[in-house]
Amino acid sequence: MDHGQTAKEENGSSLQIEAQERISPARLRKIILVASIAAGVQFGWALQLSLLTPYVQLLGIPHTWAAFIWLCGPISGMIVQPMVGYYSDRSTSRFGRRRPFIAAGALLVALAVFLIGYAADFGRLFGDDIKRKPRTRAIGIFVVGFWILDVANNTLQGPCRALLADLSGESPKRMRTANAFFSFFMAVGNVLGFASGSYTHLYKLFPFTRSQACDVYCANLKSCFFLSITLLLTLTTLALTNVHEEPSTKTELGDSAGGDDGAAPLPCFGNIRAAVKGLQRPMWVLLLVTCLNWVAWFPFLLFDTDWMGKEVYGGKVGEGRLYDMGVRTGALGLMLNSVVLGLMSLAIEHLARWLGGVKRLWGVVNFLLSICLGMTVLITKLAEAARSGSAVKGGEIPPPAGIKIGALTLFAVLGIPLAVRLHVPIFLTDK
Repeated sequence: MDHGQTAKEENGSSLQIEAQERISPARLRKIILVASIAAGVQFGWALQLSLLTPYVQLLGIPHTWAAFIWLCGPISGMIVQPMVGYYSDRSTSRFGRRRPFIAAGALLVALAVFLIGYAADFGRLFGDDIKRKPRTRAIGIFVVGFWILDVANNTLQGPCRALLADLSGESPKRMRTANAFFSFFMAVGNVLGFASGSYTHLYKLFPFTRSQACDVYCANLKSCFFLSITLLLTLTTLALTNVHEEPSTKTELGDSAGGDDGAAPLPCFGNIRAAVKGLQRPMWVLLLVTCLNWVAWFPFLLFDTDWMGKEVYGGKVGEGRLYDMGVRTGALGLMLNSVVLGLMSLAIEHLARWLGGVKRLWGVVNFLLSICLGMTVLITKLAEAARSGSAVKGGEIPPPAGIKIGALTLFAVLGIPLAVRLHVPIFLTDK
């Protein structure tokens, strides 16, 4: 009798937990709306990754210096995200804790994208000679806009993820669902951004983008950025007008409001230092593997379309058509990468279960990442051999179809480890 009663109680308890884990349609709608902001953010990131490295070289920045401009991303991430996270956690704004930061980040992104797109025009307005390189004034405006863009993205993304966590409550299942939707919409934004970047006649939708200082390539970039701003502001407005936060008071925040730590100039970094001291060995291993992952990914992410234009197609910046053709083909490859990333982000949980856990899945895809990055050397050598064999024919000859298909396949396959990198470290951190 006691045994039967215990079984009934356990069964009732499990049903109660399952009911608590279930996501109501209203909550799911809010999670989807907030997660959709990632599509607008990632649209702009996709344009950065595919078109900006070639663009800065057109302005006259040497290839070797282009990577230094990208340092603003990691630097702003280390500084801005902890500060935004700290102050949004303690915000008592009547608009909520997260929504003001999301709105401010979206507006800053729009401003930064405008500066980047019109850098060449502003540079000419302030005295640049468009027939000479480098165009120093345009480069200065571009760098300012680029740094603002990275600060704005970090201001926007952290509160978005925090709002998703708030909407998920204490439920791990809801949190996994929210992360999956966020990754999915990132992939959607990537597809839209890379598809726009690979289309060569987009500037015809915005004829005013072409000017004396801005050629077709530059005008296409401007047009892509106009679409990016429109998408981001639309999705942000929809999310912020339909998802409401209850204002927090200092009493409700309690100890998390900081107590006396508000007297320190930057108390968030003191909290980070204290947290780092208390990290256990598994967390240090996770941080180390994540760091090594970024070291492996960054050269490819920064120079993927540039690699396609120079090494695979054999073109030169600003000379002939081959480099531009390669960049566009690289943007197409990144679009395929994003399609795979989106599908993979929805299948990660099932794959992890099939392989025996997320740790094993992460290990397997890291080996896949190593193989794929090594294949870039093979594709480069094959493209060089094909060019040397066809040099006698003269003219601008693109690489053979087999090499192009191989490069595009490589881009697509890299969507698998990229999806896992975006999802699994956050999941392991939560655990």
